[in-house]
Amino acid sequence: MKRITTAIILMALVLSLVFANGGKEAPSNVLRVGMECAYAPYNWSQSDSSNGAVKINGSSDYAYGYDVMMAKYVAQALGKELQIVKLDWDSIPVAVQSGTIDCAICGQSITAERLMTLDFSSPYYYASIVALVKADGPYANASGVKDLANAKCTSQLNTVWYDICLPQIPSARILTAQESAPAMLVALNSGACDVVVTDMPTAMAACVAYPGFKLLNFFGTSDDFAVSEEEINIGISIKKGNSELLAGINAALSKLSTDDFNRMMDEAIAAQPLSN
Repeated sequence: MKRITTAIILMALVLSLVFANGGKEAPSNVLRVGMECAYAPYNWSQSDSSNGAVKINGSSDYAYGYDVMMAKYVAQALGKELQIVKLDWDSIPVAVQSGTIDCAICGQSITAERLMTLDFSSPYYYASIVALVKADGPYANASGVKDLANAKCTSQLNTVWYDICLPQIPSARILTAQESAPAMLVALNSGACDVVVTDMPTAMAACVAYPGFKLLNFFGTSDDFAVSEEEINIGISIKKGNSELLAGINAALSKLSTDDFNRMMDEAIAAQPLSN
């Protein structure tokens, strides 16, 4: 029943977006891209167009970040006008499936579960998994996952971080999942938890916003978080069967190198507002 109720609520949210647009589909020369606009450094909201931020559809605010940079690049490559649509994390897949948006560029990992209902582009970022703790906290000197034993921990709802990584911490006291990336960072900063698990870009941006945080990277050790390639490759989600759009996006991404991706992410981290 809970799943049915959630699905009904999400569909209502999607339909509200359609009605807000007069029930009409976007013109063919418009690329409607969904994202949270609250997930720095991938995407965030700001009050002006500085750094090339894009106006959020139906809002006075603007969106910027790595995902917006990528959306601008893809839209230009496709010869389309970009429209950014702000959505809650859980409503994004529904919006893609319903055609309310054309695609989602929002830091989604390309998992087998998501591929059952969505098509994905080739990866536009590879995001390794790390942990965040307080620099003056009891886990600041952890050198592996086992050293986080018994920690109170949390992460964002419906993510690899929460579903796959947190249970790997021995005797972890896993708290309720947070609805957004900013919320999980607030939980750590307030002392509600000891550890947050996230990806490298999110953690790097968090350490700018919260100087008291410490990033723990166990990569290359024998005690790292165990994740598959599919869980850390980030892709653009598209409605199942939209082969034309998928081919166009992949063609655009094929012209970018890993160095290009890293350069854009570094720019996003440097530009992110400390309020995120």
